[in-house]
This record gives sequence, C-alpha cells and structure tokens, in this order.
Amino acid sequence: MAQGSRQVQTQAQQQVQTLSPQQILVVRLLELPAVELEDRIRGELLENPALEEGREETPEDEYSNDNGTETEQEENGDTDYDSLSDYLNEDDIPDYKLQENNRSKGEQAEEIPFSDTTSFYETLKEQLGERNLTEHQRELAEYLIGSLDDDGLLRKSLESICDELAIYAGIDTSMQELEEMLKIIQDFDPAGLGARNLQECLLIQIRRKIEQQPCPDSLLRIEESIISECYEEFTRKHWDKIQQKFDLKEEVFDRAIKEICKLNPRPGASLGETIGKNMQQIVPDFLVDTYDDGTISVTLNNRNVPELRMSRDFTEMVEEHTKNKANQSKESKEAMLFLKQKMDAAQGFIDAVKQRQQTLMTTMQAIIDLQRPFFLEGDESLLRPMILKDVAERTGLDISTISRVSNSKYVQTNFGIYSLKFFFNDGYITEDGEEMSVREIRKILKECIDSEDKKRPYTDDELTEKLKEKGYPIARRTVAKYRQQMGIPVARLRR
Repeated sequence: MAQGSRQVQTQAQQQVQTLSPQQILVVRLLELPAVELEDRIRGELLENPALEEGREETPEDEYSNDNGTETEQEENGDTDYDSLSDYLNEDDIPDYKLQENNRSKGEQAEEIPFSDTTSFYETLKEQLGERNLTEHQRELAEYLIGSLDDDGLLRKSLESICDELAIYAGIDTSMQELEEMLKIIQDFDPAGLGARNLQECLLIQIRRKIEQQPCPDSLLRIEESIISECYEEFTRKHWDKIQQKFDLKEEVFDRAIKEICKLNPRPGASLGETIGKNMQQIVPDFLVDTYDDGTISVTLNNRNVPELRMSRDFTEMVEEHTKNKANQSKESKEAMLFLKQKMDAAQGFIDAVKQRQQTLMTTMQAIIDLQRPFFLEGDESLLRPMILKDVAERTGLDISTISRVSNSKYVQTNFGIYSLKFFFNDGYITEDGEEMSVREIRKILKECIDSEDKKRPYTDDELTEKLKEKGYPIARRTVAKYRQQMGIPVARLRR
C-alpha cells in the first residue's frame, strides 16, 4: 500500500446568528429619525394595499359595517378564515394609532434648520459621483462613507462592516472589495479621509504631497519614513531615537517634525457639517417636559406620522375569498396567497413600528433617569458619566440597540434641543475613587483658561493646580489631553 498524505474530514459546530426579515425591519426602523420614519411609512402605505392610513373612529365604528349592523361573522362568534384572527386581534381593534401620547394641538415641537452648507456626507458623495463605478461598488462606497466618524476616520473594522452589509443591507461582499472601495475614498479631498487610524491618516497626507510633486522633496521622504517606521517613537516624542535611526542633522530633523505637526489629524472636521446631516430641519424625536414639582414627562414626537391600520376593504376581500374555500380555482388560490402575503407584510410593519416606539421610549426614559439632574436644571456640568452599557443594563436591551436609538435622534427639553449622543460621556476616576464627568472637567478647565491673564496664561502645571483647588484632582497629562481635545493651544501660543 502506497504511503502518502491522508485526507482527514472533521466536523465542527459553528453558531451563526442570523436575523429574521422581521428583526431586520425593526432594526432599520429603529435607526430612522422622526422625519425619515414619516417618509418610510408613507412609502409603505403606497406599496402595500393591505395597509391604510387610519381615521379617528369610535370603537362602535370599528366593529360595524356600512349599514351600521354587525357582520355575520361577529354574530356567529367566529370567522371562516383560519388566520384572519391573527391579524385582527384585540391589540389592533380599535385601530393601533401611532399618535398616542402626542401633545395637544396648541403645542408644537421646535424645528431647527441646519446651516446652509453642504454636509460632510453629501460632499463625499459628490466626489464619489465622479468615479466610474458599478452599482454594487457604489453601494459599498456609500456605506463606507456613512461609517466614517466626525473626524473623517474609519474606526470600524472592515470585517465588521462586511457583516453589517450582509445582515442589515442584504449585500454580499468581501474584504478585498471593501479594501478597494476604501482606497478610492482615501483618494478624496481633503487628504487623510478614510484612514483607519492616525498613522494612516498622516501617511496619506504625506504621500499625497509626494504624488503631487514632479520631483518630491527629500524632506517629504524623511517625513514618510518617520511616520511609517517610527510612529510610536513620534507619538512619545522620543526625538533622539528617531534622529539617530535615520542619522539626520538637527536642522533637517527639526524641519521634518515641524512639517509633520502641520498635518491635519481630523480631515473630516475641515468639511464642516457632521456626516449624515443634510439641508433638512432638525425635528426632535422626543419631547421632554420638566415641571416645578420635579416631575419629568417624555413623549414621542409623532405629530406628522400617519396612523396605521389593516385595510378594511382588504380584509373584506379575504373574507369573500374564504366563503367558498373548498371549491377554489387555481386563480382564486393564487389570489388568496397574494392577499395573505400582503396582510403578513402589513401586520409585520405595524408590529415593527410599535416595537420601535416601545424601544425608543424605554431608552429615552432610562437616559432621563440616569441624567435626571440635567433635565431638572439644564446645567451641563450636572451630566454624570454615562456610556451605552449603562443604558443597556438599565433597559435590558443590547448595546447595539441603544447605539441605534441614540444615533441621529434629538430630544426637545425645557432648555433646548439636544442630540441623544450629547448625554453620553466618559468618566474620570480620581485617586480617591470618585467618578467625575469628563464634560464637567472640561467646562471648568475652559473657565480657568477664559479667566486667565492673557499676558501671562496658565501653563498646564498651573491649570492642574487650579483644578485641584476647585475640587478636580486630575493629573497634568490629563489636563493637557483635555486642553488639546478642546482645540486650546499651549500657554505660549495663548498670549
């Protein structure tokens, strides 16, 4: 018997989470802000004849026919259509209305227009339109653009984006395809967009300069080498190590570092408007009222959202088809199948909208509970440290669900309109174990800098002492980090 390699077959169990069409619908509706939800519902009303816009009717109207008498099926106490009761249950009669918990007619939710500029997203889509791409490639590129953060960087992994496209958008792709589309986005202006980290962001900008020069300056090559080969040393300011590695003269090295520091670490910020914003009005999704006795009420803003219910004409058609169920022709059975499919879709859509409302209300109530002092006073410094996990634990919902609710949603309060993202902020733990809001610390830090003598501005060491005096014992490096995050220069540049 010949000796050779032997092929061995093994079995492995792998658990793959898949979402049902109904779950995907709920997820997609959950992500929509109020204005887009209205458009989505009106689109569904046009597409599905089993769904109709409801009217204000009394319970008696719901159960009576055109002559004001009860139908035969109600008199007999049953229905001949097997699954009709699945659609017309107690929860849906009288009609389920989306406007429940709305304010009175005299009350209006505020609408705040965006500034008259082209959004980040639209600017990049315009550049995308100049590329010769297939429809599939364009879909991938647009999804990548929508995944960029406000700095214009791609913080998500391509692997997770690949999964999201398959689950939520029904688009099959590969890592290679996404990589190719990302390279196209990284070629957009301003340079640095689409980078997956700061190192890549700086390299894209340096290499763009190299490409644009017929005879690239040797200094640009040095800058590229420093960032690509000594990035860690650069971030830690280990200048001696970098200088020795490349055997650079002091003057050349200083020029290279100076030029690198001129690069933009946040290329998206230069485009102005945040990704995804357009020329629409900001319509708050939630309306929160605070009263003198300390009570806080929250309602969904659905004043322009159509009411939904199952079509009465459609259900009558179903009843007609079921009267002679035993002797149905092939055409009649096919018609019946069509009717059932439309009714399934209509009921599924109504249920998805209802679940969206419940999830939104549960999430907003948890945010109010966690940030109650702010909703009572409107003082930003009263915001406590809060992350997605805190709300998820309080509601019993997934972190991904809380993230979708918080994205692109706004709440109108007694003190103005805020993005839900505004209420999420990191915490800082002092040596004594006390948790402080980063936003609160930044506010106090800014107050210290605003009140300083501009002829002799505070150094970071002095700011650290000032904060300690005010009850915020944080380290000097933390003070420097927060100062930089707020875009405030060092003391010598504030004179």
